Amino acid sequence: MGMNFSLQTHIFLLILTILLKPGNASIHVYNQESLNEVGNSYLLSGGSEGIFSSSDSRSFVRFDNITFWRPKSAAKSRGLIQVVVFEAADRNNIGGSAYGGQRSICCTSDLSKLQGCKQGEVLRIPSTNDINWPVILKLHFSRNSLSTSMKNHEEVRISKTGMYNLFFIACDPKLKGVVMSGKTVWRNSNGYLPGRMAPLMRFYVFMSLVYFLLAVIWFTQYIRFRKDILQLQHCISVVVGLGLFEMILWYLEYANFNSTGMRPVVLTSWVVTVGAVRKTIARLLVLCVSMGYGVVRPYSWWSYLQALSRTLEQLQVKRSAVKLDIYRKFTNALAAVVFVSVAWIGYELYFKATDPFNERWQSAWIITAFWDVLAFALLCVICYLWAPSQSSQRYAYSEELGEEFDEEEAQSLTREKPDGDISLVETKDKSAGGTHVLDEDDGEAEEDKRE
Repeated sequence: MGMNFSLQTHIFLLILTILLKPGNASIHVYNQESLNEVGNSYLLSGGSEGIFSSSDSRSFVRFDNITFWRPKSAAKSRGLIQVVVFEAADRNNIGGSAYGGQRSICCTSDLSKLQGCKQGEVLRIPSTNDINWPVILKLHFSRNSLSTSMKNHEEVRISKTGMYNLFFIACDPKLKGVVMSGKTVWRNSNGYLPGRMAPLMRFYVFMSLVYFLLAVIWFTQYIRFRKDILQLQHCISVVVGLGLFEMILWYLEYANFNSTGMRPVVLTSWVVTVGAVRKTIARLLVLCVSMGYGVVRPYSWWSYLQALSRTLEQLQVKRSAVKLDIYRKFTNALAAVVFVSVAWIGYELYFKATDPFNERWQSAWIITAFWDVLAFALLCVICYLWAPSQSSQRYAYSEELGEEFDEEEAQSLTREKPDGDISLVETKDKSAGGTHVLDEDDGEAEEDKRE
């Protein structure tokens, strides 16, 4: 248990460290970023986002305080910086190749003859869907000036839903070493939440509702039969409550992100913390159930499948029909979860490998949502199988009989008399120092009383 908890802690801290960094999703911040040499150009990727269009032109890419600095050696010339915004489907409309040679972003003398482009500028081929796209904004350095800035709050309106990319490009070799600062703001029709994440806000509303429904059903039974509650059911209650809390926090985090364009550090830290705690307890819950915690005596902490196999063996030896039926159903559910998980991992690999340019961004949210749905489904199975009731004690491990009885019962039920009757088991009453005899009928009677 110590090793598992330590591993969970390290993973949680790593995730928390990553998520608490300043958000760069719908607001991209540049701080003295350099344009790097790519082919015959100097280029800086300004980011890419899936954007949903709107008829009222509320979707846009806005440029705030974008400033470029060039080295002193280039101060005497009029340098040109081009800002290129294009849809992923039109990626081949930027740059070209002369006579089947290496593809160039900037227009060369050969491309100028073939394409009619202007040498020293980005080669742009109009899109078949809209001749105004890709969009190229030009920014010149004044002679003897080391810096130049874009018009503040300048916007590129988005009228078509798609995955959009932004590049800052310089074709002049003298502009080697150019750096830039500022930020770009990417907005969808319904807010600043990136297009790939926007459906998740509605998804967490749905998950909050289904967790709330599960919580109402579970805690109604929990309160109704509170006198017969098992320790395992206490653990289930914690997981249900934390699951509901986590889904609500995720919705609030996404809603705040959508309205401001930045991930709130405090709220994000809360949702990550609650999520890590919930997942840790949920995994311990599955492990405890697999080991038969409270049903048969646990032996050690081990893997789910080995622990579950040992639990089934013990229940078969003891001929506990009710408990055995429950654990067989749980085994089937866990096997289904494992199979679906492996299949989904394979699908994730295929999805990402066959979509290098994120053109299927509108369905990418399903990758994240699937794991929450699968965890909820398994939790529902556990809640159903171990629901609080007046007969909850039928699942309980009989501690009053002692560990010695647990071992002797397993041995006695496998030995039969010649006449077919089950042999009797003699146990010592430690408190009185006497002995008494139990047969199978007495054991069944005792279990019936607990039911």
